[in-house]
Amino acid sequence: MSWQAGYEHLVFERREHGVMVVTLNRPETRNAVNARLHRELGQVWRDVGEDPSVSVAVLTGAGEAFCSGGEIGTFGLEEELPDSADIDESMHEITSLVYEMINCRKPIVAAVNGLAIASGMAIALSADITVAGENVKLNDGHLRGGMVAGDHAVLLWPLFMSLAKARYYLLTGETLTGREAERLGLVSVCVPDDQVLDRALATAQRIATSAQYAVRWTKRALNGWVRQQAPLFEQSVALEMLTTYGSDMRGAMKAIHAGRKPQFPTVLPYRD
Repeated sequence: MSWQAGYEHLVFERREHGVMVVTLNRPETRNAVNARLHRELGQVWRDVGEDPSVSVAVLTGAGEAFCSGGEIGTFGLEEELPDSADIDESMHEITSLVYEMINCRKPIVAAVNGLAIASGMAIALSADITVAGENVKLNDGHLRGGMVAGDHAVLLWPLFMSLAKARYYLLTGETLTGREAERLGLVSVCVPDDQVLDRALATAQRIATSAQYAVRWTKRALNGWVRQQAPLFEQSVALEMLTTYGSDMRGAMKAIHAGRKPQFPTVLPYRD
């Protein structure tokens, strides 16, 4: 039995020259990340890296979306505060989601279709090359849920575009299109929406037919820039944990789950 059989929410397809397409396969939820998929996204890149028949991976989403972030209703609604073991596991899974993609010895190309929010942005931008549709909707998503932007954004956004722009989008929670994200340098390539997967596959084929150890070691060297920012990433994840179990996030998740606009308890009332 191949290692791919152990995954429930990821589908695998082999292409020429060792290209493997990895598809998030929960289209009924716009590929929202539940606990099982979160673990799988932290594990799969180790398996991809160790498979001698894989040269390059292409990551995409089934259906009309890449990934809509964490699935509402699977977290943030608990009445009791978590214990230390739960917090430790959450921190491990959040960091693994990013670190395993960065440290994977094989290049990863993300084909971002539809929308990518929160953890969807984390996996989209942790790839070595990100191809996005021109009308795709991109948003870190954490601020609207009352949480610190800890999944990946503090680590990657200031590296990919200016710190000034990262501050603007992360502090306002404003959504970017694929076209705007390419202009700012947040994604590698922007193409018409119906060409995203084809462009990602063509890019993967080009990489897969190059000298493989030169490719892998170039990836390793380039990601040295990312690894240097690890202390900032660790801090942002720890701060995210604080807000994850705070009153703003709990109130926001309950409101969103009920179909209401979040009202944050920490927002000061208007006074004339």
